[in-house]
Amino acid sequence: MGFEDLVSILGSGIRLSVPLICACLAGLWSERSGVVDIGLEGKILVGAFAAAAVATFTGSAWLGLGGAILATIAVSLVHGYASIDQRANQIVSGTAINMVADGITALIGNAIWSQGGRTPQLPDTALFNAIKLPFVDALAPAPFIGPIYKHLISGHDLITYFGFACVPLTYWALYRTRFGLRLRAVGENPAAVDTAGLSVRGLRYRAVIICGALVGLSGAYLSISQAAYFQPHMSAGKGFIALAALVFAKWRPWPALATCLLFGVLDALATRLQGVPLPLVGPVPVQAIEALPYLLTVVLLAGFIGKAIPPRASGIPYVKER
Repeated sequence: MGFEDLVSILGSGIRLSVPLICACLAGLWSERSGVVDIGLEGKILVGAFAAAAVATFTGSAWLGLGGAILATIAVSLVHGYASIDQRANQIVSGTAINMVADGITALIGNAIWSQGGRTPQLPDTALFNAIKLPFVDALAPAPFIGPIYKHLISGHDLITYFGFACVPLTYWALYRTRFGLRLRAVGENPAAVDTAGLSVRGLRYRAVIICGALVGLSGAYLSISQAAYFQPHMSAGKGFIALAALVFAKWRPWPALATCLLFGVLDALATRLQGVPLPLVGPVPVQAIEALPYLLTVVLLAGFIGKAIPPRASGIPYVKER
């Protein structure tokens, strides 16, 4: 495997990690405020379906993206209402969202287009296509720099660039702003925040809305950027892998980025190794290659990362003292 092949795999890993990054950051915002969000998988499906459906009817990728974000914010508010106002079990609420979203997206899609839940193929004009940055052709012959610029920096769509930009924005907002300080305090000690005269409910709802917007990006990326349609179950466990990455990163933005990139590169490597004979092993079964990211998830969560301590008030409904 040459240098260009390695860079090409890393470029594919970047593209495959985008939905994980957006979903992982979404979960980070929600759980930092004390609201556990197991429903990321279902929200990704809702976002992917809404993006493809709106783009199909309007022919606009931007309207598709807007539809995805609005749909996932709406679902997040349902989860927020159950978790914050009704003080329901947050794990049960998130699981219900996953189950309902998995069925209702396929049901509505099949009712409208009669293609087994799949939406029609979208034209290029209704997709976020790859952007070719300046000087790609001029730098292409240059050793090392040319392949890196062509495959790792250039050639991605707007959602990819924005998804990566959300990592430093999340870090800045959580650790360098008053709002971020208050949000993290709500996840650790909501009673102290309430005593200071701040609204625990309001802060948690804002975190839930931000979570919905970010996971909407993840869903939209799948259907109007990575693919050109929606099909049932197309999230393929990415919401759960994002949750695993969040735990592995210990609820911090930069480690979350690194973990999602690791999962993305493993996924790209698995695709590249399918059917390739390895020394002393021979052709590796496709099933074993496809299981690599999930196997790594189990290994990482089995205690090999040290103790991951969530925010102290995570998953605990707050009851205002009278």
